[in-house]
Amino acid sequence: MSKLTYSLILAGLASIPAASAFAADAPAAPAAETPVHTFTANINLLTEYRFRGIDQTWGKPAMQGGADYAHADGWYAGLWGSNVSSNSYPGGNLEIDYYAGYNGKINDDLGWTVGGYGYYYPGANFNKSATPGADQSLDNFEINVGVSWKFISYKLSVSTTDYFGANSKSGYNGGTKGSMYHDLSINYPLADDLTLGFHIGRTDVKANYGTINPDYTDYKLSIAKTFKDGWNGSLAYVKSSNDAFFKNTMSFANGDMRDLNKGVLVLQVGRTF
Repeated sequence: MSKLTYSLILAGLASIPAASAFAADAPAAPAAETPVHTFTANINLLTEYRFRGIDQTWGKPAMQGGADYAHADGWYAGLWGSNVSSNSYPGGNLEIDYYAGYNGKINDDLGWTVGGYGYYYPGANFNKSATPGADQSLDNFEINVGVSWKFISYKLSVSTTDYFGANSKSGYNGGTKGSMYHDLSINYPLADDLTLGFHIGRTDVKANYGTINPDYTDYKLSIAKTFKDGWNGSLAYVKSSNDAFFKNTMSFANGDMRDLNKGVLVLQVGRTF
C-alpha cells in the first residue's frame, strides 16, 4: 500500500536580451507545451514495507512497482503492486492497488485533490488462516480529499468498505465502513535533488477488536534524494503507537509473533521511467 504523488512540470524559456542598447528586442522563445498525456512507471526495492506505519512484510524486503497516467487537465490514474506477508494476509502474498482522481490547482502554491483508492489482495481470506476463520477478504476501498500549500499537504481517506476486512466476522464488534485515515505530510526541499520529509498519520477505526481499541498514530521522518536518469533513494525512520494492539501480533499462518509497530529504519532505492 502506498503513498503516491503526481506532478506535471511546466517549462519555459526566458526572453533573449537585446544584443546592444540600439538593437531591437529579440522575440521571446515560445514556451514548451505541456504534454496532454503523460505515462510513467516506477520500480522500488525496500528493506521493509510499511503501510501507515505498520509492517506488511514481517521484516522482510519488498519489491514494488507501478504505472501512472496523468492528463494535463489534472486527471490521473494508476496501478501499483508489492509483495506482502501471508502472516498478515492469510493465503495471500501480493497487494495490488488501483486508483484514480483529479489534482487541481488554485494558484502556484495552493492545490487540492480528490480521488478513489482500492487495495486488492489476491487469494487472501481469513478462512485460509492456520485456524480458519469466516469467509472474509481483506480488500479495501477508500475515497480521499486533500489540500496542499507549497511543501505541506493534508489528505483525508474514508473507507467505503469494511476497513481491510475488519468486521464481526474477523473479531471486531461491528462493521468498520467509514473508518478514516488522516495524513499530514511536510516535504521540505533542502536542494533541487534533496528533500527532508516528516509525516504524521492517524487511523480511526469504527469498531473495537474485542475490548481493544485499534486506533493509532504513525510517524515517519525521512530524507530523499534524486539522481540522474530517474534513479532515487531514501532513508526513513517509521514508528507507530498502540502497543496494546500491535505488540506481539500473532501470525495467521503459524504461531510466530511480531511487533508490527516497532520503530525501524527503512532504506529504499528505486527508478522512475
